[in-house]
Amino acid sequence: MGIPVGKLALYVALGGIQPQWCLPVVIDVGTNNQKLLDDPFYIGLRRRRVRGPEYELLLDNFMKAATKRFGRDTLIQFEDFAFENAYTLLDRYKNEYCVFNDDIQGTAAVVVAGLLAATRVTGRPLSQKKMVFLGAGAAGLGVAELCVNQMVDEGISEKEACDKIFMMDVGGLITKSRHRSLTDRHLRFAKDMDETKSLLEVVQKVQPEVLIGASTVAGAFTEEVIREMAKINKRPIIFALSNPTTKAECTAEDAYRFTNGTVLYASGSPFDNVELNGKIYKPGQGNNSYIFPGVALAAIVFKAKHIPDKAFLLAARRCAQSVTVKSLEKYARLYPRLKDIRELSVHIAIDVSYHQKAKIVKK
Repeated sequence: MGIPVGKLALYVALGGIQPQWCLPVVIDVGTNNQKLLDDPFYIGLRRRRVRGPEYELLLDNFMKAATKRFGRDTLIQFEDFAFENAYTLLDRYKNEYCVFNDDIQGTAAVVVAGLLAATRVTGRPLSQKKMVFLGAGAAGLGVAELCVNQMVDEGISEKEACDKIFMMDVGGLITKSRHRSLTDRHLRFAKDMDETKSLLEVVQKVQPEVLIGASTVAGAFTEEVIREMAKINKRPIIFALSNPTTKAECTAEDAYRFTNGTVLYASGSPFDNVELNGKIYKPGQGNNSYIFPGVALAAIVFKAKHIPDKAFLLAARRCAQSVTVKSLEKYARLYPRLKDIRELSVHIAIDVSYHQKAKIVKK
């Protein structure tokens, strides 16, 4: 219960949403952890985990009951659903209810925001950059798909955008030869290349401008990999998104040190400032709280019946635009200051609401 309560506290603090409008919900469908089931102090449901049709029926009934009780414009946020359920449930409900998955869409938006801020430094749009992802779960795929949407809006085709994104999972580089074990979402990014599990080898072959970690493998971005990125690029872009800090693909200090301060770095967990060669670097944290309060505020004010994917792209763009020149040039920080999130949320809400209103007028 602590997670939804904490999330709702951020809605209030960062989005200005009234506390009495918020309700935390936990779905308990049991556990297969025998140690927990045998623990007399375990407070969860004492039964084996529910899956399949029974699980789907529970969620269907909840969605119907919540909107019947509170209205069709009730905003429902999904959080911490496992990969096998996250996309399925989002696809199932997003066109029927006002719902979003913060792990997929919020994460995607905040990462794309950081990438767009980085393009202000490199001078080249996202559509001209090749990207390597280490980690192809719900978060990694969500980021990749939103990157594709941004690239298409910049003028290239969907296929050209997908061709620029190279993804790696526990099985290594996602290639066409692995098609039998891949989902349709993964197949969009499958490459006609030799299979390999070596990140360094992929970086050397692909020569990417962007390296993104969503693997939860601590230290996966080794010194060799980071130095290779610096060798390829004048300003390499490296995002180590896994959290907590103990699972980050690389630390901020390593990223700056191994690139001699040229890296444009962001992380999923907070890192202290880094001093190198007489300069202070302030690594940005790609936290979803830059995004979801503003999107939610728009949905509430506009009484939205559903939240389009475009809302998260608009939020990402506004977040990137809100990074000051001083932050970019002096500190290489890719995100706004935390104290500016309340104002950012209002601007995101305005952008999203304006877009929704424009769509209605066109109809």
